[in-house]
Amino acid sequence: MWIMQNAFLILAAYLIGSITTAVLVARALGLPDPRSQGSGNPGATNVLRLGGRKAAVLTLLGDMFKGILPVLLARGLGADDGTLAAVALAAFLGHLFPVFFGFRGGKGVATGLGIYLALSLLLGLALALVWLAMARLFRISSLAALSAAVAAPLLTWWLLPGRPFLLLSLILAVLLLWRHKDNIQRILAGTEKRIGEKA
Repeated sequence: MWIMQNAFLILAAYLIGSITTAVLVARALGLPDPRSQGSGNPGATNVLRLGGRKAAVLTLLGDMFKGILPVLLARGLGADDGTLAAVALAAFLGHLFPVFFGFRGGKGVATGLGIYLALSLLLGLALALVWLAMARLFRISSLAALSAAVAAPLLTWWLLPGRPFLLLSLILAVLLLWRHKDNIQRILAGTEKRIGEKA
């Protein structure tokens, strides 16, 4: 029974993560498909460029909720730390590779933040502050996300002790860096778009 429950939680987390908020918001508001317009990334930053603040906020909140809900559900059912980490990773992978949208997902920044907030409110807020500070300083969303990703394992080690969570933070950091490889090249070249800049 315990094994079946954990398997269900992990599968449910992946399916919840697979709901691509940006595409649903774009369809609801009559906006272009963010996977084929702008940067091509179905995330809040691209939706901001394509449809403005309302669409971006809805996308951000939806993507965060995809990380929060599965972790809180698993915790509420008494999952141990290893299962919580596996559920969190499944939700993140669902966002990156959504089964409902041809496995063409986003980069995981907002969903990752939701995961960290659900695991530890203090950790999530600390990472949000890192993102906000870098975004305010440089006005580049991807650079802010990369900074938070790099900071996550250290902050996790400090604020959320436990080997499963440290391993989770390392995996999420690697995945985020990999998904931002094109952004890294543009940052180094000085051609990365700034927050709010039109597509």
